[in-house]
This record gives sequence, C-alpha cells and structure tokens, in this order.
Amino acid sequence: MTWLITGGAGYIGAHVARAMTGAGERVVVLDNVTSGVPDRLPAEIPLVRGSALDADLVRRVCAEHEVTGVVHLAAHKQVGESVEKPEPYYRDNVGGLATLLETVAAAGVRRFVFSSSAAVYGNLDTDLITESSPCAPVNPYGETKLAGEWLVRAAGHAHGMATVCLRYFNVAGATEPRLADVGVFNVIPMVFDRLTRGEAPRIFGDDYPTPDGTCVRDYIHVADLAEAHLAAARRLAEPGASGDLTLNIGTGRGVSVRELVDVIADVTGNPTPALVEPRRPGDAPRAVGSSARAEKELGWTATRGVREMVESAWAGWCLRHPEAAAE
Repeated sequence: MTWLITGGAGYIGAHVARAMTGAGERVVVLDNVTSGVPDRLPAEIPLVRGSALDADLVRRVCAEHEVTGVVHLAAHKQVGESVEKPEPYYRDNVGGLATLLETVAAAGVRRFVFSSSAAVYGNLDTDLITESSPCAPVNPYGETKLAGEWLVRAAGHAHGMATVCLRYFNVAGATEPRLADVGVFNVIPMVFDRLTRGEAPRIFGDDYPTPDGTCVRDYIHVADLAEAHLAAARRLAEPGASGDLTLNIGTGRGVSVRELVDVIADVTGNPTPALVEPRRPGDAPRAVGSSARAEKELGWTATRGVREMVESAWAGWCLRHPEAAAE
C-alpha cells in the first residue's frame, strides 16, 4: 500500500509524511512547492513536483507508485486572503478537490483522508465544540473546507471509498527547527516577529467573557496532528474499513491569548509587555474542541503541551532569524 500525500512538502504535510514513513508506511508526495519546501523531506520520500489539480499527473503518480490511499493537505489556507480573494479558494480548494477525487477514484483508490479545519464551525458560543456542533463558517476559507467535507463524503459514498475528515484547531510547534512553520500568519510567529523587531506583542481585545478577558483557543502540536493523520490512515487500511468519519483534532484544553503571550515571554526571555488593541471583527471568545470521538475511533490523543509547542517553534524561528536568538 502506498499513500499519496498532497502538499507533503508544506509545514503540516512534511510532518505527516515523516510520521507515516517513520511508522513504516510507504508514501509519495505531490507538491507544487509554491509554499512547500522540498528540503523538509528526507531523500527516501519520493517528491513529485506538480499540482493535485493536474489530473494527468495524478493518474501517472497513482499508477507508477501503486497508490491505494490519499492524504489530501494541499490547499489555500489563509483566512484573510480568502476574504480578499475568494475565487481561487473556491476554484482550488473545492473545484480542485473534485478533480482529485474523480481522478483517484478512477485509479482505484479507496481510502481518502481530508485535511479540514475547525474554521467550519465559525464563531460558536459554547465551552466545548463537538463534531455535532453546528457548522457556520464566517469566511471563504472555512466555507471551502466545509464544502470539501461534503464533497469527500459524497464521493466516498458514490465510489465505495472509506473517508476521514480531520477538523483541526490551532496548529503550532515543530519536531525539529528546520521543519517549523515559515509563515507569519498565526499568533505564535506573529508574537515572535514583533519581539524580534523590538515591538510589543499585540493582544486584540481584553474584554471578552473569558477568565482574563482575552480569546481562548485550543492549540495542538503539529507532531500530535501528524500522528492523528497516521492513525486515520491506518484506520482506513483495516480490513473491511468502510463508511466515513469526521473528527475534531485538538487537545480539549483552552489557553488564552494572554497566557500564551506569557509563555512566549518566558521561553524567549523577552518580557516586553503586550499592547492591548481593539477587538478584531469575527474573533470568537472561545474555540476549544473535544477530541473524544477521535480517541474512541482512532485510539489517538494529543500528548504535547503549549510550552513544548512554543519552545520548538522558537527554535525554528531562531534558525531563520539568528538575530532573535542573539538578543
């Protein structure tokens, strides 16, 4: 059995590829390397450069590598960008997924793991989000992920394909510095960036109905997330595996933005006080997910904490920004 991992040279994808090969699975990566980094992958993992939207290429990869399962991570994934440019998000995240599903189904693939997001839930007013919570995405990115889930399930039913959709929460950390996220789009690298430039970290709103007034989120280590993908793939590879699953991937533990900034200050040794600014439109007071179903269905649970995420992310940041480590 060989697993095709789309977007496998990306931040999350490379961790998934390494976790799967480390556990003895055969994988081949397909990545257009516009944001992926080939050096993230060890030499023994085949890397095919190209798009998952290229049906002819996908057919060739499936035939040459005897692909029997797909882990689909390739997608546009920046919330703000999706608001400004919704068309490519729908074209690639949904239309491209339709092309991929049609192509791999015709190639005989009967196992499909879809990288979804907690963005499908939107801004829920609840202490703990479960898979039964209503989905009401508030941006085009979340909309495309929800539409993607519908499409994956429909294709699964139509073609006898066993599927899993993984809705994960705020991903952070790295297993080694050179695998760290290179973007500055999420809160941890955003704080690193401000501190490196000698500026105060920003907290958007401290008047939310939470214990310290700042937003509360569920942060999951990328290594735990990679292990969840491995568990999902192995679940689908079991004899007689069928049907579809939709699972939250998080820790079930909430961490406020102020608590996170305090951990970052301690790890970096830079206690610059945070600057409180007005709320950002659309930020939910709390977004914490229950992963009880994932534990039941996959035997998976997150084991790493926020400090480990920050420490590993900081090591990766300092590798690319040596001036930060020197301060």
